[in-house]
Amino acid sequence: MTKKIFIYSFLVGALALLLSTGLFFGLQYRQNLDEASSALRQETYYVAQGVEQGGLNYLSSLECDRRVIWMDADGSLLFASPGADSQNAAETPETQAALKDGVGEAARQPDGEPLTYVYCAFRLKDGSVLRLSMPLPPVWAALVTVSPVLWIFVLVLALSGTMAFRAAKQIVRPINELDLEHPEQNRVYPELSPLIASLQEQQLTIEEQMETLYRKQKEFTALTDSMSEGFLLLDKSRKVLSANACARQLLPELADGEATLSCEQTVAAAEQALAGEHSETDQQKNGRNWRLIASPVRSHGSVVGAVLLWMDVTERAQRERLRQEFSANVSNELKAPLASISGFAELMAQSGVPEDKVREYAAGIHRETQRMIALVEDITKLSHLDANAGLPERSPVALFELCKDVVDCLTPEAEKQEVHLALEGEEAEISGARQLLHEMVYNLCDNAIKYNRPGGSVTVTVKKLIGIVRLSVADNGIGIPEAQQSRVFERFYRVDKSHSQQMGGTGLGLSIVKHGAQLHDARLTLKSTPDVGTTITLDFPSQELGK
Repeated sequence: MTKKIFIYSFLVGALALLLSTGLFFGLQYRQNLDEASSALRQETYYVAQGVEQGGLNYLSSLECDRRVIWMDADGSLLFASPGADSQNAAETPETQAALKDGVGEAARQPDGEPLTYVYCAFRLKDGSVLRLSMPLPPVWAALVTVSPVLWIFVLVLALSGTMAFRAAKQIVRPINELDLEHPEQNRVYPELSPLIASLQEQQLTIEEQMETLYRKQKEFTALTDSMSEGFLLLDKSRKVLSANACARQLLPELADGEATLSCEQTVAAAEQALAGEHSETDQQKNGRNWRLIASPVRSHGSVVGAVLLWMDVTERAQRERLRQEFSANVSNELKAPLASISGFAELMAQSGVPEDKVREYAAGIHRETQRMIALVEDITKLSHLDANAGLPERSPVALFELCKDVVDCLTPEAEKQEVHLALEGEEAEISGARQLLHEMVYNLCDNAIKYNRPGGSVTVTVKKLIGIVRLSVADNGIGIPEAQQSRVFERFYRVDKSHSQQMGGTGLGLSIVKHGAQLHDARLTLKSTPDVGTTITLDFPSQELGK
């Protein structure tokens, strides 16, 4: 900026100086021409007087440094001094003017001559024409006389350059020293006041926009970091523009501060998205199953980036595995009673079967049919609970009274197994579905009786604690190995399959207990020691807190 201002200011001064110089030399040339013409006119007049009196003798004896030509009225040359351009002298403008008006003047540069000549012609009394010519001094010869003026011109040019440089510095310095962060604190000349006002307004606008962008960025970061899914935004060169916390956990290179991807499977999905194609792939990371969804980001019809989204599908995969296991287990559980029923029916269809065997086979068919009915009922209950149908008949339930009904119902079975079944505790009320709660307590007690030993005991306890009602079913039976305790609530899982087949059951009782506890917001815990016994506890929210 300073250089431009200096150059423009200096050029203006130099141009003014050049124009002044040109004007000076033009005036000097005009002055030289006028002076030479006046002097030549005077000399021509004097020589003409001499020629009229002395004729050719006068011209021959004339000592003069002027070029002289004397010609007759018809153009015939009477006299020509050495060097005079006598060719076509009668046709020159000054000669023609002299013949017409008595005197003629002209200035021109003859052929082959470097200087301009001034011509003056007089018509004599006899009609002849006398012409004198002299060279015009060159304009540059005046430099000698006007050299002081030229030095003044040079001084003025240097002074104008210096002043232009200083003016440029003074103009630019306030601009270079502007405090853009605090425009209102700048002290400048009045011409810059509109600029300062515009800068101040622009600064306020930028601050508002930056604050808005910062707030939106924080909101976006908070939103993406709260996602359980991994989120990653890439530009066209695969450089990471944004990644949430989940994505940084899945991609170690991002956690180490890198801005590019190194995982081959992820890079392949990103390349496919940057090529404009949507893709979905499955990955195993950190011990979990993830579905990677890669989509292109387009702007004005062209791909400018890619979005990668990791969705945790571990539970879905587990549910699919459980569904497959459930289907296989149901098939196996139904196959056994159906095979028994088919076998009994085939034996009964044979002729000559004793009547007592027929009754035995019929009893076997009835027993296996009841087993199938119980299995179908339990499957129906679990399907209902899996559908998150909730508790359609939630109402206050006296838990101690409900447990007493279960104990009374199972006492004959317990006595048959030589197991002592007892109920302890106090009256307590909870909110829930009585039928489901009855099923849960029944399953717990039934399991405790089945997996016990002769002479063993089962104790059902209902107790009110601070904020909860605790139901526990404890036995001193065969117990559960520690490695299998986390699986006893799975469907169809049996710790001792041979004992389970001997005692019957569907293998779904504890699964129903687990789902029922979830629907009642109850905490389910299990403590067991092999050959010592098992205690299963349910902590229900107290009904009194809800009143």
